[in-house]
Amino acid sequence: MNLPNALTILRIFFVPLLVAVLVAENVGIPLGSWHITQEWLALAIFLAAAATDLLDGYLARRWKQVTTIGTLLDPIADKLLVSAALISLVQVRALPGWMAIIVIGREFGVSGLRAIAAAESYTIKASDLGKTKMLSQVVAISFLLVSVRHPALHRPGIWMMWGVIFFALLSAVSYFRKFWRKVDERVKQRRRRELWLLERKRQRESMRQRGARRAGAFGRGEGAGAAGGGTIWKPPEVN
Repeated sequence: MNLPNALTILRIFFVPLLVAVLVAENVGIPLGSWHITQEWLALAIFLAAAATDLLDGYLARRWKQVTTIGTLLDPIADKLLVSAALISLVQVRALPGWMAIIVIGREFGVSGLRAIAAAESYTIKASDLGKTKMLSQVVAISFLLVSVRHPALHRPGIWMMWGVIFFALLSAVSYFRKFWRKVDERVKQRRRRELWLLERKRQRESMRQRGARRAGAFGRGEGAGAAGGGTIWKPPEVN
């Protein structure tokens, strides 16, 4: 456990807090003469969680604390945060459901590829397209969060979501190409080696069986010769 991984775990704990604030009614925090309303509170939580995403990656690279668990847990935390925000926005009718389904479906697909790659001892790192997609998601979701009570920002938020869908699908294709080149080729090589070993084993077994049959036939021949050699020849009697 180090600070970058702790920030990643903290981002996961932000998820239920964001959902609770966004879907609840009449939530706010009085701050002197100011009153922080529901949408601004949700925006603050979301931006704080997104900031931990930038900070943990920066600290992990700067302090050389990049770990396997951090590499695998970081995208999971991102997907939980984004998925929770999108589903909550659908709940409050600020986002069409089909947009959320496309983005979340893409996240599940990429997570599946990462899991298969990890099982093959290969880590698919985040690409530049994936980082661009994450940045566009933060901006679009921020606009939609504020548009809950400020409808003028709803249309710009929807247009930004179109950009999110574009980058999401484009980055998914990039991840799939990485998976296909590395992991699929490795799986094929391992399968070919397994088939080669099975064929060698079958050939050795076949040779062993043929050797056993030849030894058995030779043994029967020796037995017959030994039986014949044990007979004593006597000349016929003359009357």
